[in-house]
Amino acid sequence: MTHRISRRARVLAASLGAGVIVPFAAAATPASAAAAPQVSCTSAKAGLAAKLQTDITAALRNRAGTVAVGLYDRTTKTTCTLRATSAYDSASVVKVTVLATLLWDAKKHNRYLTTRETTLATAMITKSDNAATTSLWNQLGVTKVKGFLAAAGMTETKPGANGYWGLTQITVRDEQKLLALLTAKNSVLSDNSRAYELKLMGKVISSQRWGTPAGAPSSVAVHVKNGWLSRSTHGWRVHSVGTFNGAGHDYMISVLTHGNSTMSYGVSTIQGVAKAIHKDLVPATSRSGASTLRYVPTATPREAVVPAPAN
Repeated sequence: MTHRISRRARVLAASLGAGVIVPFAAAATPASAAAAPQVSCTSAKAGLAAKLQTDITAALRNRAGTVAVGLYDRTTKTTCTLRATSAYDSASVVKVTVLATLLWDAKKHNRYLTTRETTLATAMITKSDNAATTSLWNQLGVTKVKGFLAAAGMTETKPGANGYWGLTQITVRDEQKLLALLTAKNSVLSDNSRAYELKLMGKVISSQRWGTPAGAPSSVAVHVKNGWLSRSTHGWRVHSVGTFNGAGHDYMISVLTHGNSTMSYGVSTIQGVAKAIHKDLVPATSRSGASTLRYVPTATPREAVVPAPAN
């Protein structure tokens, strides 16, 4: 039955054309590929949902660990989700939320960030500095963080207790909501605030340029924040969230993972997904200057070690 429904979706996608959003879900898999995760995609562009679902699933086939994926492209009204509501320890990815909270709170009080705050924010995002993050987290307090989360509609995000911001519980759905706020006009963050945070995410140091930017063409501007954390349960958590604008597209990707044997294994999983997405959204025929990347993912990924309680 699943196979017949999938074929019907493909026929509809081909016959209705680009003006209609057509859902595409994975067909039944053979026994040998039963462990492959099932990605759900929809798109207003004929054939794109099916291609993304197939290629993301292929990228994840035979990969160990548990992976959650979110994609949204405003231009083609394309969405892909996998385990969108599963909770993960945030590691350094929460730093995007910390800065957004600071900017949201400053807007409420009609003030600019202080010199101290801009110094801390820059270190937190571009270098993933943990001490700077702790300073801002303590300054804001959990109450303000929760206030921002409520304003942003990020109802599934739970701030880490006892100052352990790296153990904040996050989901792909909420991370996608946050990236959407950063990339389009809204009442939560001012245009200047959004531009400021994206600017910092576009200046991440070279050793942390990994994850979702992998495979992005030079014609696409990249803004990224990554994180990792190793604990006795679920092994390595490795995450990457990014926004991409250019080549006729405006899209955002969140990939959260845990159960990785090493950090590099998690990075490789994320980058396999990212390469499939970038290739399908911006095919080679649409790329300009693809031989010279503006933002090159590193071959030697590094991140700051997030403070966490003993295992």
